[in-house]
Amino acid sequence: MNKVAYNITDQIALLKQRGMLFKDETQAYDCLKNISYYRLKGYWWDTQSNVSSHLFQPCTYFEDIMERYDFDRQLRLILFDGIEQIEIAVRTKLIYHLSIAYGGLWYLNPALFETTRKQKNGTAKITHLHTLDELQKEFDRSQEIFIKDHQRRYPGQPADVWKILEVASMGTLSKLYKSLKINLPEKGRIANEMGVNSPHIFSGWLESIAYIRNIIAHHSRLWSRTMVKRPSMQLNNPRGAWFTQPLKQGQIDKPFSTISCMVYMCGFLNHPQYMKSKIIELIRNYPNVPVYKFGFFNNWNNEPLWK
Repeated sequence: MNKVAYNITDQIALLKQRGMLFKDETQAYDCLKNISYYRLKGYWWDTQSNVSSHLFQPCTYFEDIMERYDFDRQLRLILFDGIEQIEIAVRTKLIYHLSIAYGGLWYLNPALFETTRKQKNGTAKITHLHTLDELQKEFDRSQEIFIKDHQRRYPGQPADVWKILEVASMGTLSKLYKSLKINLPEKGRIANEMGVNSPHIFSGWLESIAYIRNIIAHHSRLWSRTMVKRPSMQLNNPRGAWFTQPLKQGQIDKPFSTISCMVYMCGFLNHPQYMKSKIIELIRNYPNVPVYKFGFFNNWNNEPLWK
């Protein structure tokens, strides 16, 4: 069913009709010129007292919705910076440890990988081979000079792992690590260097980070989002500060759990406190934003990880 498109003046009128208040309609107009009504809808959904009639609760201000939006945007920027550090570290450790042990083409060696099979696009084959397909596609479409140089100088020859993994996405890196044999010493060493004693748990963490990375890369909201990929929070013998109390399900379902894993791992990298201090500062600067929507429940900042 096609709905009528509203101009910005009519959008504001509709919101007012439904009970939303405005401190500055001119400023709201300027906001709606650059951020779509439908995009902002995700930030005011819970302020409606009646979802079917779209009526807002008393004292719902457009400016408060924009504050939520700005908070979410700034949080995503902080997280993206943290993901960059983690992604580069994991890539480096995969390249280094496995290349020293098995040579520069180890990623092609089937003896290093599990033989589990996966169905994709109607084709069932070993998961490792699916990952190799994705890795090759990323390599082939790369515009990096060193990739073009390899293709020109060595046509048809596989690239050394330090070349091909340099253009691999976080998702592909996560899948490559996951498909390594569980008893491979290097798999455990990589997890250990990131502060995690279990390669299985570490693999789940990488998956959840890759998922949140894709959300951020597409400029989608983290606000009030239920996560499809959730990390295990049962971290045995943590080497760094962690949680003393089990997380509530609402915290695990929301971004808080993955964000906490990222903060923990960043503790083993070059700038251990940067991401955590930025998040704490952001929350302090937006005291009216209900951060429980991200899973930051009461007393979250009393846990050792967040102190």
